[in-house]
Amino acid sequence: MFTLCKGYSDDEENEETEIINAVSEKKKSFEEKISYYKLKGKAERGHITIYTNLGEFEIEMYWYHSPKTCFNFYSLCEMGGDPTGTGKGGKSIYGEYFEDEINKELKHTGAGILSMSNNGPNTNSSQFFITLSPLPHLDGKHTIFARVSKNMTCIENIAAVKTTATNKPIFDVKILRTSTAVNVD
Repeated sequence: MFTLCKGYSDDEENEETEIINAVSEKKKSFEEKISYYKLKGKAERGHITIYTNLGEFEIEMYWYHSPKTCFNFYSLCEMGGDPTGTGKGGKSIYGEYFEDEINKELKHTGAGILSMSNNGPNTNSSQFFITLSPLPHLDGKHTIFARVSKNMTCIENIAAVKTTATNKPIFDVKILRTSTAVNVD
C-alpha cells in the first residue's frame, strides 16, 4: 500500500527548512543552558590549569561577571581548544562569534588578566590574551573573564621569548593541554 502525497513548492520547502533550523537552534540553546547551569555551580569553585611548552599556570574564572565567556572558555578547554592546532583560533561554542560581556567592575589593572581577543564589538570567538601590565585603554572593549591565580612566572617566561623583527616568537609557544578541576565539598 502507498499513499499519494502532495509535493512541496520551493517556498514551502524553504519554510519547512527554516522551521526545522529554528527548532534545532532553540534545542541547542536550551541544551547549552542546561549544561551551563550544571557546570556553573561546580566550576565556580574550581580552576583551570593550562600546560604550555614553557610551564604551567592556573586561572580563576569570573563566572559571576562573564558567565557566557567563562562557559565558552571552559567548554573549549574540555574539548581540547583550537581545533586547528595553530593558535589562530576557531569558532566559539556558540557559533562563529558571541556578544561582549563588559563589566565595569573588571578592569585591565595589571598583569595576569585574561580577556577575549576580538575584531570589534561582539566578535568574541576562541582567542584570548593575558595582560603583562595595566592596560586601561582596553577597558570596555574586551571581555575580562579570568585571572592567573598561580604561577605568573610561566606567563613572564612566555613574554620573555625572543622575537623576530616582525614580533613573531623565534619558536612556537603552545598550549599543550588543559585540565579542569572542581571542588565538590
